[in-house]
Amino acid sequence: MNKINNLPVVYGISNCDTVKKARSWLTEQGLAYDFHDFKKQGVPAERLPAWMEAVGWEKLLNRQGTTWRKLDDAVKAQARDAASAAAVMVEHPSVVKRPVVQWPGGRITVGFKAEDWQALVQA
Repeated sequence: MNKINNLPVVYGISNCDTVKKARSWLTEQGLAYDFHDFKKQGVPAERLPAWMEAVGWEKLLNRQGTTWRKLDDAVKAQARDAASAAAVMVEHPSVVKRPVVQWPGGRITVGFKAEDWQALVQA
């Protein structure tokens, strides 16, 4: 969360289709947000522990994506617990499931489902 203006922070990759949908949805709802691009700014290693605590490292590590499938088997094998998965995510930002959102109030979500987000913003 951006502590200065209390906006949600969307973490992801600007050309990711799911991130594009999520950002469009926020804009359509008239909700301002900050965007952190993993490709330009990297994965914020200091935030990973909170994200993993909130959603679990297994959910945060996207093993379904193209980037994961292209990784060397030895790199994949390194991701066996939270600490080792965090190291892989920092080294290969595209393996982080997107978007990660830090909402005002501290709630963290991963992925985008309009109905889930609608419930969050109405709460």
